[in-house]
This record gives sequence, C-alpha cells and structure tokens, in this order.
Amino acid sequence: MMQYYRVTSHTRFDSKYHLIWITKYRKRILTGEIGLRTRDIIRQICERFGVDIIRGNVSPDHVHIFVSISPHYSVSKIVQNIKGRSSRLLQQEFPQIRREYWGRHFWGIGFFCVTSGNVTDEMIMQYIEEQGNQQDDEIFQVNP
Repeated sequence: MMQYYRVTSHTRFDSKYHLIWITKYRKRILTGEIGLRTRDIIRQICERFGVDIIRGNVSPDHVHIFVSISPHYSVSKIVQNIKGRSSRLLQQEFPQIRREYWGRHFWGIGFFCVTSGNVTDEMIMQYIEEQGNQQDDEIFQVNP
C-alpha cells in the first residue's frame, strides 16, 4: 500500500529494522535518569538522521528499537552514530559511568539487526521470476 511508504526527493521506501545492543559487560546501568537520558539521546540522533522510531525500549542492560531507516544510510552507520554519540554524552553527563566503565567503552561490541516487512522471500522470488519471462535471466540465478 502506497500510503505506508516513506518518501524522499528521489526514493520511496519501507525499510524497517529491529535493532538491539547491550551495555558493556551487560551491566544494569540504564535505569532512572541514565535510562531516561539514553532514550532522549537516541531520539535526538534518530531525528537528526531522519530515522523514524516506531517503537523502542531501554532496559537496564540493553536497548531495543524498531526503526524505519532511509536507504541513503546503512544500518551499521546509524547504529555506530547512536552508540558512539550516546556513549560520549552519557559519560560526560554522568561521572559515575566513567568509574564503572574504564576505557570509555559504554556499549558492548556489535549489535543485533533483523529486517521487517510485508513481503516474504517467496513473494520477491516469484515477482522476479515473473519479470524475467520476457528475457532469459539465468545469469543471475545462483543455484539453477
């Protein structure tokens, strides 16, 4: 349905991702003021990059967000910005974090990412197969 697609000047898209990342050592530090500030920082960074937050949750030792990201940005670049900027700001604003996390690493390495959408793999393959009826597209088939 077209009304659900996001639009930029040259792109129409519906790219949604469920992202999860953890605190270093899974320390349960994202509570109270720190948890609230983490949520606000993530909102600000996402707004700056035009990322729509569909749903989110800051748990004591990890963050879940369900977002829509423009194809102009890679998912890893968005997560890198969120984790990097939030780490720096949180450590500046809450000195007790620096005592917990020596070495200035607040977030654990890496993140989890899964896509979401209304179209299954089977639907895409069927659509591509139907489009190829005019020409022989065997060049693109990995396993004929």
